[in-house]
Amino acid sequence: MSTIFTKIINGEIPSYKIAENEDFVAFLDAMPLVKGHTLVVPKKEVDLIFDLDSEAYKNLWGFAQEVAKKVKNAIPCIRVGVAVVGLEVPHAHIHLIPLNKVEDMNFKNERLKLTNEEYTEIQNSIINS
Repeated sequence: MSTIFTKIINGEIPSYKIAENEDFVAFLDAMPLVKGHTLVVPKKEVDLIFDLDSEAYKNLWGFAQEVAKKVKNAIPCIRVGVAVVGLEVPHAHIHLIPLNKVEDMNFKNERLKLTNEEYTEIQNSIINS
């Protein structure tokens, strides 16, 4: 059974990809807490982030670091916060969340409802940063 992330990775579900290599992909969260909220996902379907083998775990964080720098350059924020929750989708992933205040990272906050144009503008801004 494929997760929604595997379907995104396989191109079965559209997404706003920010970065990709042979092992990982980063795309904008479909229900973001703030503009620029990005998910970094291994292409290999593994439920728990700590179940990734050591090399994949290390490389995932290195890829996330590269993406976070691009997010920080593109989105007005004080810093990019990191969260690993893993309860919403049974596929390991890292949340990169542009922060201007601690509350920006509260997962109980109402999610933004962005237009396709807003997503595309954010995507292009990050890719070109």
